[in-house]
Amino acid sequence: MEHLRLFLILSVLAAACPVLKACPSNCHCHGGDLQHVICYNAGLTKLPKIAEQTRLLNLQKNLFPVLAPNSFKEMKGLVSLHMQHCQIREVANGAFRGLKKLVYLYLSNNDISVIGAGAFDELTELTYLYMDHNKILEIPKGLLSPLLNLFIFQMNNNKVREVKAGTFTGAKDLRWLYLSNNDITTMHPGSLDEVENLAIFHIDGNQLSTYPLAAVSKLRVVEDFKMSKNPIKVIPDYAFQSFGRYMESLALDQMNLEKFSEKAFVGVTTLKKLNIEGNRLSQLPANAPYSTLQNLTLANNPWHCTCQLAALRRWMDGSRSHPDGICAGPGQYRGQQIRDTGAFRNCKQPAKKSRKGDRH
Repeated sequence: MEHLRLFLILSVLAAACPVLKACPSNCHCHGGDLQHVICYNAGLTKLPKIAEQTRLLNLQKNLFPVLAPNSFKEMKGLVSLHMQHCQIREVANGAFRGLKKLVYLYLSNNDISVIGAGAFDELTELTYLYMDHNKILEIPKGLLSPLLNLFIFQMNNNKVREVKAGTFTGAKDLRWLYLSNNDITTMHPGSLDEVENLAIFHIDGNQLSTYPLAAVSKLRVVEDFKMSKNPIKVIPDYAFQSFGRYMESLALDQMNLEKFSEKAFVGVTTLKKLNIEGNRLSQLPANAPYSTLQNLTLANNPWHCTCQLAALRRWMDGSRSHPDGICAGPGQYRGQQIRDTGAFRNCKQPAKKSRKGDRH
């Protein structure tokens, strides 16, 4: 009789707490205590019920067109949420409310065009946010304000047209920002003021027609800066000065770039890799940072091989790197490689600066 009573009690408890006992149907669980719930391509159209102790939930390749407010409020223990390829169109205000332990959020490869300014409310621990390959037209002001610990923001391959002042308010610890392959025509002054500690900044493949000097002038420690495939014709004086002593990699290829102003590289003291391939450059400024360069890509430019480029040739002669670069002129040197041509034979070496005390 006692055994029967115990069996009935356990049965009632099991019926009352199915979430804590069973893995959601069409999903599989591992990690002990249902900590990892994998519902990859499971045919789901509603969010599954999961145990509160679940740490990782993988919902990739299911169908969730709208993420409504409080969609995840019962999932308080989640640290990692994967929702790639879920045909999400809209993320409402407060959609992720309650996920105060969430560190990783993957929303890549969806159809998101509508995102509420309060969509990320309460995500104070979120560190990695992936929203690439969507249809987002703008980053709403205040969207990132709750994300005090955001480190990586992946926003490439969307349809963002401009970056406004205040866009990144609150995300003061952001270090890696990817805005590649959007439709950005304007970066407003002050738009990056709150994220002055960016180390990686990629804004290649956009529609910027002038270098956004006012927007980037507050950046302090950018190491990897990529602006390729923007229709910018001139790189102005002091373009990289605010972060030049940290910048190690600079990509300015495929831009139809015509000119570097004479003081464009002022303050650039640690550059190791420079890509200026596929432009309309004929010269480089006297202060180009040859002394630190290890890798230079400069093919497909109409180089004018006069003594103005002699410093480039000297760098090639003293470097392990011998990049392709063909002279477009003067006429007798047309078609010759910069590294081989005799165009610089009679160019004078620059006089070495005398040190104090050298006078006799």
